[in-house]
Amino acid sequence: MSESAHDARLSPDDPATAPIAVQSAPDGDVLVRAEGIGVRASWGPIYGPTDVTIREGGLTVLVGSGGRGRTALLLTLGGRMRPSSGKLHAFGKTNNAQYLFSRAAIAWIDEVDGIEQTIRVRDVITEQIRWAAKWYKWVPRATPADMERICRPVFGPYSLPDIDDFVEELPEFTAALLRIAVANIRRPPLLVVGGVDRLTRIDSAQKLIDRLAALGETQTVVTADVNGTFPGARVRDVIDVHNLTDHEFVELETEDRT
Repeated sequence: MSESAHDARLSPDDPATAPIAVQSAPDGDVLVRAEGIGVRASWGPIYGPTDVTIREGGLTVLVGSGGRGRTALLLTLGGRMRPSSGKLHAFGKTNNAQYLFSRAAIAWIDEVDGIEQTIRVRDVITEQIRWAAKWYKWVPRATPADMERICRPVFGPYSLPDIDDFVEELPEFTAALLRIAVANIRRPPLLVVGGVDRLTRIDSAQKLIDRLAALGETQTVVTADVNGTFPGARVRDVIDVHNLTDHEFVELETEDRT
């Protein structure tokens, strides 16, 4: 993304980031509603206008082509980007990105939680524990018990990596679960996860959807996939989203298909 696009991003220092209790949406079970939102950079639109309604609880899958537009939409729904236009209602507030920021976690989106590959799993977990701790509290290096506590809710029945493994050597499914686990360390009401279609193996994508659905039993989870979801998946809503790329690019894609 360009510098102008990054200007819309929020710093973690802006809002209070302490854990909070789940707050029900005032209008029934709708937690987040986007009405005609979009983000523009100096060179043109990144996405929008787009309408999205996220109901509280369970797993919602947004259907749309991957790329900068979809990524920016996920960042907006997680309070990490401010929409340039439209209205974003979340947790009883309208167009209050900082309030949304403090109630959402973003996982598996390189612009936010990219991990340096040449470090060990222990270092990744230690860093996240220290980040979540109060500034005056000394946090020692992570132990296997720490990893079990942080990662098991996300990994479920799947094996955890060895705490001394290098991140770059992890299988893609294991690496994805690790990033989700450390990003979700405070388990806020809303968890936004990068596109499931980033995984190269279909069986890995199916397993990831299953794990996100499990997290949806206690959180509201949002992810994306260009193809929607799989038969039998425990998904609450599958939503087609539009205008994820600028019109010129969409026209070029259409021409390529004809």
